[in-house]
Amino acid sequence: MSGQSVITREIAVAEGVFAPGHLGELTQVVPFEMVDAVLAECGAVQQRLRKLPARVVVYLLLAATLFEECGYPAVWRKLTGALEALPLPTVTATALWHARTRLGARPLQALFDLLRGPASAIRTTGTRSAGLLVVAIDGTYLDVADDADVRARLGKGANQYTAASGYPQVLLVALVACGTRAVIDAVFGPRKPGEPVLGRRLLRSLHQDMVLLLDRGFATNVFLQAVAGTSADFLARLSATRKPPVLHRFDDGSFLSQIGTVQVRIIECEITIATTAGRHSGVYRLATTLLDPHRYPAFELVRLYHERWEVESAYFAIKKSVLGRRVLRARTLPGIAQEIYALLTVYQSIRIAIADATSTVPGADPDRASFSIALHTARDQVVQAAGVIAGTTIDLVGAIGRAVLNNLMPARRLRLGPRAVKRPMSRYAYKSLRVDRHTYKATVSIDILLTAPISP
Repeated sequence: MSGQSVITREIAVAEGVFAPGHLGELTQVVPFEMVDAVLAECGAVQQRLRKLPARVVVYLLLAATLFEECGYPAVWRKLTGALEALPLPTVTATALWHARTRLGARPLQALFDLLRGPASAIRTTGTRSAGLLVVAIDGTYLDVADDADVRARLGKGANQYTAASGYPQVLLVALVACGTRAVIDAVFGPRKPGEPVLGRRLLRSLHQDMVLLLDRGFATNVFLQAVAGTSADFLARLSATRKPPVLHRFDDGSFLSQIGTVQVRIIECEITIATTAGRHSGVYRLATTLLDPHRYPAFELVRLYHERWEVESAYFAIKKSVLGRRVLRARTLPGIAQEIYALLTVYQSIRIAIADATSTVPGADPDRASFSIALHTARDQVVQAAGVIAGTTIDLVGAIGRAVLNNLMPARRLRLGPRAVKRPMSRYAYKSLRVDRHTYKATVSIDILLTAPISP
């Protein structure tokens, strides 16, 4: 007859009706005191103590982001599953709906404002280039419920076959730290008037000692002049139709030019794509306010520009890893805002946990950490109600950190992707980049990955 083992453990949570209000180990990134301060600042503290205090509702919304496949009652069960010994109240789906409606979006927005940032120190590996914090701005779309009121406000996309198709969408534009993929700032709204207009609101978070990477959609005279006005530098790809004047040529092949009122340096490099269909070449024309060719060599800036794809990796983590490409739950505009801020807050919390963990290993680049592993570990900690309250010793490496550090990925090769490439055999490919130091010609080889296409 085999023996038996009995395992017991202690769970430390808040007292009374506040006990379900936690986020597992991520509660140490979003502690009770922070949530209470936000609620007080926004005037959202309950007037009388209910079954669902405002603090508990905040954590419920954050936990719902971790369990996107669940409805709110199921999320409540995950929050309270490890707390069966406590006399917790029974709540209904209607009570949860009323509690979320009472809370509104402002506390979640204020919480995200407290957490947003590069999540790195000056010496964090892979976050800076020539002393400048490398950041990027880009946009993506989030599908929302096809409710009549939401559709009237946001509209629907169109294609060549129909005037309207798919779900209504919210345009999310974020300023991302390329080294940690943390969100420094974010704004969202209707698809129109578009990314550059919405993105101008992010310029409030730019400052000196930053270099901003931009794609062609943002490289308008107005936007680039606005970026230059923040004292941050930029490195932007120009469209092929733009022909900036040559004012002076430098020894490395780049030249001095002018865009609007901003003096820039232009770097051109040839990109060759080799596929089974043949070889195709094109020219990348980059514009930058980093004018010194000795301090900022053209070759290094060509390499640096491809860090812009880190913002796409951040969006992949948000939309695929966290959301599972699902439509947001909320069916009202205030509810959509509330849900998006909760989504950004949880994403940022995980990035902070990853950055804290990798900072304990000298020379460890945060992009070697697996976001998926951190996400799944964070979910487990919520279900177990583990690590809710920190001990007396501050430890940057908890269960999430240990899981990440035990599974660090190899150092990445220089690459151009990920990027979607539409072709008959596959819709998606990863590109690896090799740059010739003497000619500044970049050869791109495409490895086709036969993965299932993502639903539009």
